[in-house]
Amino acid sequence: MSLLDELREPLGSTGLLEGGDVPDGGYRFGRPLAIARPKTTSEVSAILRLCHAARQPVVAWGGKTGLVAGANATGAIALSLERMNRIEEIDADAATMMVEAGCILSNVCDTAEAAGLFFPLDLGARGSATIGGNISTNAGGNRVIRYGMMRDLVLGLEAVLADGTILSSLNHLVKNNAGYDLKQLFIGSEGTLGVVTRAVLRLRPKPKSQQVALLAVASFAQLPRLLRSLEAGLAGTLSAFEVMWHDFYELVTTPPAQGKKPLPAGYPYYVLVEALGGDQAEDDARFERVLGAELESGTVADATIAKSRSECNRIWALRDDVLQVGRNAPIFTFDVSLGIGEMDAYIADVAGALRSRWPKMTMMVFGHLGDGNLHVIPGVGDGSLAARRAVEEIVYGALRERGGSVSAEHGIGLEKREYLDFSRNPTEVALMRSLKRALDPAGILNPGKIFAP
Repeated sequence: MSLLDELREPLGSTGLLEGGDVPDGGYRFGRPLAIARPKTTSEVSAILRLCHAARQPVVAWGGKTGLVAGANATGAIALSLERMNRIEEIDADAATMMVEAGCILSNVCDTAEAAGLFFPLDLGARGSATIGGNISTNAGGNRVIRYGMMRDLVLGLEAVLADGTILSSLNHLVKNNAGYDLKQLFIGSEGTLGVVTRAVLRLRPKPKSQQVALLAVASFAQLPRLLRSLEAGLAGTLSAFEVMWHDFYELVTTPPAQGKKPLPAGYPYYVLVEALGGDQAEDDARFERVLGAELESGTVADATIAKSRSECNRIWALRDDVLQVGRNAPIFTFDVSLGIGEMDAYIADVAGALRSRWPKMTMMVFGHLGDGNLHVIPGVGDGSLAARRAVEEIVYGALRERGGSVSAEHGIGLEKREYLDFSRNPTEVALMRSLKRALDPAGILNPGKIFAP
């Protein structure tokens, strides 16, 4: 009996896609040998047990919104968790929710809100990204500055190891120091150490107020001062501090983009500030008072405060309209992090090096500056692999010398594998490899991702 025949037994007639039913997903997702679509953790266990015995590679699939080819499943069994999408439990008193890994992020957020609670993870792919994918890449998004990364939002999880062993660590406690915190092995490991099947999420009180403003700032040196001043002045309610460099602001506020300019063009930096609080009137007054002081001091050159939910959404839509960068195609996208104090010089060095080689290059820069995360998107007029490698050496090389990370979001996957040692020292990489060998001795789980086999 072939492996595919064996897999049909636990999965049934609709649980395994083969042949013409398996699409070619290109570089990012590849062409799998087959797509397994389990409905339960026990089915995931059966799949991995059979694949482990056959030494057959397996690549877990969530919403497939990653950007580093971390879900490329060429020649592998793609393990799609799309049918494991239930919200199993919500405990309003404990402020926790237990969900299956295939649950869509926006469904989690909506369910929490309906219960008077709040799941704070927010990112552009909220309508298709899954909780399992968010966990496997330690997703961050827009509100890390206040609520932390996905690692800070997971209390416990269930994972299936390479040989089919089910590890149930569905802890519901905020404090639990009884030995090793095993869930941390799987958060951010990109499906290379085990397949996450369920998770216990930590919820927060539903905000009763939201304030959003767009600020214009005349120099980079004023940005970190503004950030720290707002953190102090807004009494812990600051939830987002998103910065758009002027080229990106122009791009998302000029046709064919639908966005309109809330503030005049011409400033080098535009800052989207959001606060989430508990009393609309008091929080509005504080927000206006704090921003007024920043205008008086000259830290902020111009500002507009949203006066309605629709105005809040319009300002956020500018920051979220990242597809406009495609107007500069061919482009290369980078999602990096470094200390705020290094950012201005870093961007200047990268832009200068790119421009010296490609004088007509474009470079869009924006990001979650409050947590050190920048999106850098150059367009050099050449989309070839050779051009990509040359651009990577410039972008990552300038990062390496500043102690930054080649991956702020999405993980390492295939695309950043050659640059892992730019951000991790040899001892760290050696320990990562030891963990991989210990948990996946046959090397079947998402092979070739993070580091070469």
